[in-house]
Amino acid sequence: MDDRRAWAETDLPVVVVGAGAAGLMAAISAAGAGRRVVLLERTPDGGRKILVSGGGRCNVLPAVAAPERFVTDSSPHTLRRILLSWPLAEQRRFFEEEVGIPLALEPATGKLFPVSNRARDVRDGLLALAGRRGVEQRFGATVTDLAPARAGDRRGGPDPPWTVALEGGHKLAAAAVVLATGGLSLPGTGSDGRGIAIARRLGHAIHPTYPALTPLTASPHPDAALAGISLDVALSAPGAGPAGRAVTARGGFLFTHRGWSGPAVLDLSHLAVRSRLAGGQRPLQPLLVRWTDWEEAAWEEALRGARGKVASLLARRLPDRLAAALLAAAGVPLDRAAPQLRRDERRRLLAALARYPLPWTGDEGYAKAEVTGGDVDLAAVDPRTLESRRHPGLFLCGEMLDTFGPIGGHNFAWAWATGRLAGQAAGAFLKRGLDR
Repeated sequence: MDDRRAWAETDLPVVVVGAGAAGLMAAISAAGAGRRVVLLERTPDGGRKILVSGGGRCNVLPAVAAPERFVTDSSPHTLRRILLSWPLAEQRRFFEEEVGIPLALEPATGKLFPVSNRARDVRDGLLALAGRRGVEQRFGATVTDLAPARAGDRRGGPDPPWTVALEGGHKLAAAAVVLATGGLSLPGTGSDGRGIAIARRLGHAIHPTYPALTPLTASPHPDAALAGISLDVALSAPGAGPAGRAVTARGGFLFTHRGWSGPAVLDLSHLAVRSRLAGGQRPLQPLLVRWTDWEEAAWEEALRGARGKVASLLARRLPDRLAAALLAAAGVPLDRAAPQLRRDERRRLLAALARYPLPWTGDEGYAKAEVTGGDVDLAAVDPRTLESRRHPGLFLCGEMLDTFGPIGGHNFAWAWATGRLAGQAAGAFLKRGLDR
């Protein structure tokens, strides 16, 4: 079956490929411009990353924007311009007033969650708003390719501006297309990298992809006996920042049966992953843990002033099992009294408390990664509209673009902002396209 026809004489739709966070926002925004919109999604329901985010609660937004904490191999200036195109206050207003989902700040984490604490309310609310705006939603529709019109056909020739090919041989004519298929992370939610392959075939520069915000592992795992322990730490990656400075993340840290997770680990995991993928061209990125808010000097002062056992002192600020493990790692007997600490024991213990080298050897990959690093270079799109510089009428947004942020709703803020930009511009393109 072939839906192509004399495109200049029909109301061809804007086709949005992918009903994740960015795609849903793009469809809503394009329809808000008064355009006919068709939303294509390969899963039966869409928005699956929304459903699993925030432990099923969906951290819709961060309380404060942090463009300096985003990662890209493209221009940081372009990243910032795109991210801040839709301020957080306006995004929150959109969700509360247009989607109808009140949000509440969780002070301890700086995240905004739906008051209901139900991620499904966010996904369903966006789908419902898309429906109210007239978006035609087609689930179980897998896009296999995109084809732009041949030169000379954009002013009313036999070919439409875009032809969208789907599994089963069906073709859909489109005035403009928004690619919002995501990356490779969490493949169980429907992300398979198909959109990245299409963007590459259409000539866009693609940075090598890698799993980001993913747990780290060790084989063998020396801390397996500590699985289940969680605490707040400071994790640093020496030499990983500009001019060789350390990069630091603070937040939750979780011992798992395979390694380590939690926001602090996830936020620096891309540095470890990229060093591993370098394949021996550089050493594995060291990661150092400071287990409490005490620096080394504070611990030394406490140890010198203590009269009881060292284990008792550590247990006041650390989980018992972790305190015992750190003493063992430093070679300090459990029954050692603080006044009897030898100099070499004190030195090793201070390092274990404030500069513990995380013995990672691998990572959980895309299966557990919350986002994909790399993807389409930001220079490949117009930052004002996210329209492809190579193909008029093609727009890219969300995780397909070479950017990701830290844990805490920042990647949703990117998805909402880029989906809105691309959708609004694609909606306007239907009118502009007739003049090209």
